[in-house]
Amino acid sequence: MASHVLGQAARVYNCQCGQAIFFSNSTCLACGVALGYHPEQARLLPLQEGPEPGSWLTGPASEGSLYRRCANLHSPAACNWLLPVAESAAQDDLCRACRLNRIIPDLSDPLQPENGELWGRVELAKRRLVSALLVLGLPVASRQTEDPEHGLMFDFLRAADADSHVMTGHNSGLITLNLMEADHAERETTRKAMHEPYRTLVGHLRHEVGHYYWDRLVAGTPWITNCRRLFGDENQDYAASLEKNYKDGPRPDWPLHFVSAYASVHPWEDWAECWAHYLHMRDTVDTAVSYGLSINSSQLEFTPFELDVLYLPEHCSAPHFLAFLNHWTQLTMLLNGMSRAMGQPDFYPFVLAHDVVAKLHFIHLVVSAVSQLVRAPRQRQRRLRSRLRVAQAA
Repeated sequence: MASHVLGQAARVYNCQCGQAIFFSNSTCLACGVALGYHPEQARLLPLQEGPEPGSWLTGPASEGSLYRRCANLHSPAACNWLLPVAESAAQDDLCRACRLNRIIPDLSDPLQPENGELWGRVELAKRRLVSALLVLGLPVASRQTEDPEHGLMFDFLRAADADSHVMTGHNSGLITLNLMEADHAERETTRKAMHEPYRTLVGHLRHEVGHYYWDRLVAGTPWITNCRRLFGDENQDYAASLEKNYKDGPRPDWPLHFVSAYASVHPWEDWAECWAHYLHMRDTVDTAVSYGLSINSSQLEFTPFELDVLYLPEHCSAPHFLAFLNHWTQLTMLLNGMSRAMGQPDFYPFVLAHDVVAKLHFIHLVVSAVSQLVRAPRQRQRRLRSRLRVAQAA
């Protein structure tokens, strides 16, 4: 199964004692050792106390660098991430995920005592998002402390009273999330009212960060021409498109061309919805591999996608992406069956039309191009840029 997948974001690990440990753990429940998630290595590691107060080692003193545990470890966020001691002072001891926050909920408001619990749920979803973005090799930097022009930041807001409202959305690198999306009952009520098959915290974050990466990776680049061919011209009036959708509903043929009804509203939303689904696919397959889940395809009635449905079927990586796509389809069949066995809604209540598959492949090529250029040695970058120009111009 591993040969069919693209990702590297493990979600289950092993402690030094051999016990399984998981993405959100800060202590091994078997041996009691402190644990820390290393975002650059994408691994949860056992820790040893370092030579300086509050410092930690991820291995013997002769082998490891010094780290601090995130300042939010003992807050309701319960962040288990590490950051190098060398950068801790400049970042107020906040890890790569927590330093992205601009506004967090008021944790001292006696009228909203559940803010801490809600914020903790949001932060866990955000750490899952950020860890996956880093594994994909995408730029992730704080707009406040690292990249004032192109960085990313989050506001987690809650309406002061019943007469006010917080809109979840993205604006020039600022992602705003209504804190009440972390309230399970309220989110489910909204999901039903909006006639949505799926609504989750991590889904919101993946969608909104898609808008951010459209600005960073597509707008003003050679990708934009073919992006418009696939998703439509983003210059059409966004407000008018929203108003038409709320008045008349989505176009009747949306299932043939879009991954969701909301994706049909405007090309920006189509991109963001497909981006979110691409991240759903990558992280879910990575998680399945981490847990050792295998699929016996002979037990599943399954018609695989063929190369001709991809955006660029002649690309050298197309067969690998196709194998990943077909593996994803089989995996969702299995997981939907498991959900139904428990009387739950489908795990993945979507169908990938051929037009959507082409869009997902386009997004994959954009992400892969960024990742390869970031990670490649200098002598390989010219070849990669040449290959990138071919994909952009296809």
